[in-house]
Amino acid sequence: MLILKEGTQRSYGREALRNNILAAKVLAEMLKTSLGPRGLDKMLIDSFGDVTVTNDGATIVKEMEVQHPAAKLLVEIAKAQDAEVGDGTTSVVVLAGALLDKAEALLEQNIHPTLIIEGYTKAMNKALELLDKTAVPVDVNNDENLRKIATTTIGSKYSGQGPEREKLVELAVNAIKIIAEPKPDGGYNVDLDNVKIEKKKGGGLMDSMLVRGIVLDKEVVHPGMPKRVTNAKIAVLDAPLEIQKPDITTKIRVTDVEQLDSFLEEETKIIKDMVEKIAATGANVVITQKGIDDVAQHFLAKKGILAVRRVKRSDVEKLARATGAKIVTSIRDLKPESLGYADLVEERKVGNDKMVFIEGAKNPRSVTILLRGANDMLLDEAERNLNDVLHGLRNIMREPKILGGGGAPEVELALRLREFAATVGGKEQLAIEAFADALETIPSVLAESAGMDPLDAVMQLRSLHSKNLKFAGIDVLNGKTADDMISVNVYEPLLVKKQVIKGAAEAAIALLKIDDLIAAAPPKKEEKGKEGEEKREGLPGS
Repeated sequence: MLILKEGTQRSYGREALRNNILAAKVLAEMLKTSLGPRGLDKMLIDSFGDVTVTNDGATIVKEMEVQHPAAKLLVEIAKAQDAEVGDGTTSVVVLAGALLDKAEALLEQNIHPTLIIEGYTKAMNKALELLDKTAVPVDVNNDENLRKIATTTIGSKYSGQGPEREKLVELAVNAIKIIAEPKPDGGYNVDLDNVKIEKKKGGGLMDSMLVRGIVLDKEVVHPGMPKRVTNAKIAVLDAPLEIQKPDITTKIRVTDVEQLDSFLEEETKIIKDMVEKIAATGANVVITQKGIDDVAQHFLAKKGILAVRRVKRSDVEKLARATGAKIVTSIRDLKPESLGYADLVEERKVGNDKMVFIEGAKNPRSVTILLRGANDMLLDEAERNLNDVLHGLRNIMREPKILGGGGAPEVELALRLREFAATVGGKEQLAIEAFADALETIPSVLAESAGMDPLDAVMQLRSLHSKNLKFAGIDVLNGKTADDMISVNVYEPLLVKKQVIKGAAEAAIALLKIDDLIAAAPPKKEEKGKEGEEKREGLPGS
């Protein structure tokens, strides 16, 4: 009896579990070597031949075209980690792979998946509780603390040597200080949408700068327009300053030259009226997402209005938020109260190109970080690194608590979870111990990347943690264990670590719940070409 469609593939029971675990372990194994400050880079080549060189976990999983559904689930977990806290993507995949590896060993001992899931859930909840107790508060009003946290975050990335990394740290810390809004109950609100990152080829990373306002990678549209406007009143448009062609096909019959002249004059009048309408509101700067034709440029220049066209939608929205302008979709709806405000709008030369700088905007919490670099690949990697640092700083502002880095939290949790496992009866105890063993994968990988013996390093850390040195970890840069990672300025935000533990445990639990995998048959390709050839072969004279 045929129940499933012909060609459908099905695996179930332990076979389905083993396949899913294997796929997840392969993905984790691929990412493992890119963990930490001595992590190696991956070269990713997409279907168009574009090359990306990075050790950023989020970028690696986004660029990889993963096919297996279990591996895809880990990719989604990594993306969720990136969206939620912006860091820890490599850790979450590596830890999920380790949890599944330990679960596989329990399955081979005939322990039911439900018992493993129960044990993992208890271990996860206990781990989150222990992290809260282990973390120490940090003063986020101290710039030096923010710099140390930013330095740890960027430590695992590639952005040139010491001075370049320090430059990115300085840019990120200064940007966060500007955009952070104090909350009435303490702490800060940090909206990273207020930070715009603009890249421009040329110079080096040391030439990068922070601008209090918005920078547009555009130039003023007409040479006769002013290149600098102070006390700018800005009209932000999502409307073209040109005659729009009708959607339907139309034809106009012109029988003499006068008709043609009057037709062109009417077009000019319509454009002129648009410009007059803009000028009447008091606007002296026009920035539009759409086009501005030559006639409109001429009239705007005569009025002394600076204009920029074809600005990206995302930039238009950031500009409106920064200047307090309303995005207007029709010139008829433009009113004086729709205008935004900035102290200065100016066209400046950056490298070989011109860019428009809008400074002193109405919203003082809008900033742009202008990155410079020798080529696009370096700029892209610098942007990814900067995003990670900004997210790391945002996390610490949201929840100002830190842990020691270098695998210290994982070893501490493993020690405490083994103690906790002894209080839990039955086979769930084995699952909690397996969870503890999996956590030690992180310090083990860090030790390996530092050229240390991973087993010796983990044993040393276990010994140190048993002496209540809860922040003992791997000092990767010096290739040794350290008694206190906080004293060597290696920090991790509590928020990131909690999300890593939670994300990895939930991914492992989700895959352990699957006992049946049914893959539909791929659609059959219609061989129309072959049919056509056969018909032609059958024709007389062929």
